[in-house]
Amino acid sequence: MKNLGIATSIAAAHKDMPGGLLPALHGIQDALGHVPPDAVPVIAEQFNLSRAEVHGVVSYYHHFRSAPAGRLLVQVCRAEACKAMGADALLAHAEQRLGCGVHGTSADGRYSLEPVFCLGLCASSPAIAVNDEVHARITPALFDDIVEEARQDS
Repeated sequence: MKNLGIATSIAAAHKDMPGGLLPALHGIQDALGHVPPDAVPVIAEQFNLSRAEVHGVVSYYHHFRSAPAGRLLVQVCRAEACKAMGADALLAHAEQRLGCGVHGTSADGRYSLEPVFCLGLCASSPAIAVNDEVHARITPALFDDIVEEARQDS
């Protein structure tokens, strides 16, 4: 119920803004870590939209999650420079190592794996971010070391 109050408050603060739905969804995800499915009707009401329209926006943009992320959010850059330097193989390694696919969370809730399109380290690719800490020139072995260190710190 607390989450619905937060979602309602954030949606209400953006409802009169042109294009306010996306900033509201970002605000809700920032506050709650995801956009809860039970908040969709509340958001729809605030913006005078159908639940299907709000759900369509949440499900269209990969940034939005309808369930909480794992304790460690691992992002692998999918932009051209990183892809040219082996990001596809790195992503496959990450899926194997973390035990989840892209846009997924491991069964134990420890890891979530997300693609990201440019971390700004094109000259030092491939790049990843683990809980917003960016790392460059990542090899599979370095990936394993970074994830293990982050796991121990969390």
